[in-house]
Amino acid sequence: MHNDSTFDDARFQQLIDRSSTGSIKWNYFDEDVLPMWVADMDFLCPPEVIEALRQRVDHGIFGYPMEPPRLRGIIVDRLKRRYDWTIQPEWITFIPNVFAGFHLAAHAITRPGDGVLLTLPIYFPMLLVPENVELRGQLVELDRADEGTYTVPFDRIEAAIDGRSRLFILCNPHNPIGRVYQLKELEQFAEICLKHDLVICSDEIHADFIYDDHKHIPIAALSPEVADRTITLMSPVKSFNTAGIPFAFAVIPNRELRERYQNSGKGLVIHPSALGYTAALAAFEHCDAWSADLVKVLQANRDFANQFIATEIPGVKMTPMEGTYLTWLDFRNAGIKGSPYEFLLEKARVATVDGARFGPGGEGFVRLNIACPRSRLQEGLQRIRNALM
Repeated sequence: MHNDSTFDDARFQQLIDRSSTGSIKWNYFDEDVLPMWVADMDFLCPPEVIEALRQRVDHGIFGYPMEPPRLRGIIVDRLKRRYDWTIQPEWITFIPNVFAGFHLAAHAITRPGDGVLLTLPIYFPMLLVPENVELRGQLVELDRADEGTYTVPFDRIEAAIDGRSRLFILCNPHNPIGRVYQLKELEQFAEICLKHDLVICSDEIHADFIYDDHKHIPIAALSPEVADRTITLMSPVKSFNTAGIPFAFAVIPNRELRERYQNSGKGLVIHPSALGYTAALAAFEHCDAWSADLVKVLQANRDFANQFIATEIPGVKMTPMEGTYLTWLDFRNAGIKGSPYEFLLEKARVATVDGARFGPGGEGFVRLNIACPRSRLQEGLQRIRNALM
């Protein structure tokens, strides 16, 4: 991390017009709506990534790509450096995105009618897996305390498992609630999966957004036994704001499991694009300092939002946020009728994500993206406050 006395966040405070870029975030709603919904940051990506892409585009030929020879080694070094996780280059499988990644896991591990375990509220595309792969969703709500913190009801998780449970999809850091699971919690998840012979598919796409004294621990790093039944999904697209250039990878130490995973996508899921490889290589190789600065900006935004909501919007509670750049806001005591998502869209002209989309336990909540310049975040929160007055 940079020394605070020399840190300059000016490059993260530019208001950039995205209305002409075909952006889902900025073009889905009417022009007067402030979009704070989809997990897409309003920051320029790192200059090193932009320059690498510029050079690749200037070449002018975009044939079928090979993976860059250095990329696997750079990923191995990065995971060791950031998370003290030792992996082998051959454990990596490149995929276009994590959405395909957890569906591939379900296809590889299960057959129709099997059970897939999910803890709610959770990233809503994961809730599509049971229907898309003809599985039974075994859904367990996390416990929420009065102050807004979430804890894991391990007894109810184990009770939900039956003889045809095959897969546990873990979200860590957990979108939308912002939890970063601690070592003891990960050990309990792993113990249950070992006991009941479940494969773990761990979506760790937000692993670079960790605040305060929290630490991201890949669940596969716990032990060789846990690694042997784990598929870990990671990607640079959140960390470096390159979501429009798809690229992700799965880390699968177990060779048989890795082959099943790769075979499940044959003819359907292809490798990343040439520009995906280019952006990922530049990001992983050159952009750690940019990432460190970004996390400082996001943590400051989190603290600002928390203070503003506590003092200016007392009927709303912001869930304690240990990771991600997505706030989980409780509107159940805000004095409004019906969906807070619809209220905010109509009365505040702020677009969020409806908490009900994240499964049971999400009703009365919205998810709000704080990865934007401070002035834009302040405007969004002021619109919410004014609408509730």
